[in-house]
Amino acid sequence: MTTFALVGAGPGLGLATARRFGSAGHTVALISRSAEKLEALTAQLTADGIKARAFAADVLDIESLTTALHVAGSSLGPIEILQYSPVPRADFMKPVLDTSADDLDAPLAFSVKGPAACVSAVLPGMRALGRGTVLFVNGGSAVRPHPELAGTSIAFAAEGAYARMLHDALAPENIHVSQLIVPGAIRPDAEHSSPQALAERLYGIHTRRDGFRQYAEPLPD
Repeated sequence: MTTFALVGAGPGLGLATARRFGSAGHTVALISRSAEKLEALTAQLTADGIKARAFAADVLDIESLTTALHVAGSSLGPIEILQYSPVPRADFMKPVLDTSADDLDAPLAFSVKGPAACVSAVLPGMRALGRGTVLFVNGGSAVRPHPELAGTSIAFAAEGAYARMLHDALAPENIHVSQLIVPGAIRPDAEHSSPQALAERLYGIHTRRDGFRQYAEPLPD
């Protein structure tokens, strides 16, 4: 049995994707800063008959993040699928003219150093399995920068560049890397951007392995 590791576990998209991959037979490793939130999510998945375990870690703390992934792989089974989808902090989203060089430290650590640490942690296990999937989830500013959301626009674009290079470099090893862009808000009533619809889309990306960047919905004009 292999493991689906979710970095950025929460009650919306995170719980929906954990349910989707868990119902397909994967064990689930939930990673987030809040131990209390993780306990509640784990209880819901367990009630659904899904084997899940929580690992508290902060994506801005590389040591805690790396440790969580190593412990998850060794205790639950090798990590075959990694999803990186933590929600950025509100203070990352300043207007571009109000954004200093120092203001970019945390967004870039969140969107570049965090993903790089995660990939370094799980890649040996995926190579040993001979397969793997890495899923990045970003908002529309990753491909269409917004002057009022400078930190995330810059950091998401960098994350997308890193993910694209991974896609090209790892494809020959049967490790599929993909980025799903969600242009608007994730809403329970949205046809294509509800948590359940996005979870199904992410599972399909994992199984079909068709292309790098995909969109939940078309970008608005």
